Amino acid sequence: MDQQLYLGFAAVAITLACTPGADWAYSITAGLNQRSFAPAIAGLCSGYVVLTLLVTAGVAALIASIPALLGWLTVAGAAYLLWLGFSTARSWRAAAFSSMEQAGSSRLGSFFRGLGTSSINPKGLLLFLALVPQFINPAAGLPAPVQLGILGLSFVLMVAVVYSLVALAAKKLLQSRPAAARAVTLASGLIMIVLGAALLFEQVAPLIARSPLLAAS
Repeated sequence: MDQQLYLGFAAVAITLACTPGADWAYSITAGLNQRSFAPAIAGLCSGYVVLTLLVTAGVAALIASIPALLGWLTVAGAAYLLWLGFSTARSWRAAAFSSMEQAGSSRLGSFFRGLGTSSINPKGLLLFLALVPQFINPAAGLPAPVQLGILGLSFVLMVAVVYSLVALAAKKLLQSRPAAARAVTLASGLIMIVLGAALLFEQVAPLIARSPLLAAS
């Protein structure tokens, strides 16, 4: 691969990984409320592995070319984020008691919640479509799908490191500060709710604007 292109991609990818969002919120929650945050981080990374496979196979471009399908995926992703946000915000009183697993919480459940957080978000799918292909060199010795796979998996490695550090920082810095842990947990839930609501509004607003009843009025 072209070394300059790869370094450029790495710089952009690290910047994106360090930008707070739903993934950060879930990583912080996992660091605070679970004995081990590894399953949650593995789930988040697995979601990006799924997106890498979709982009490499060309499925992502097909999905993005069908507005109706992408719209329904966005609604599903928004609903999931809203549910996860409400669940997180509702559990804020129990934050910082990470020596005990929360009721109903399991390693497998943490993994799948992380998987859903990163993979069902259509924003991530479009991000891969918009970002990764820009760093493909057609003249390189490797086929384009292989380059896409390398770049995607490199991003997975970067987010694994960043999200693990975020979860570890939450565990070390907030575990002995119950009030701060509760506030951060509540904030994490609210961030997910706001992001989910924004995604949902992006899809509902155009439908309302195209409504015949509203157009007539």
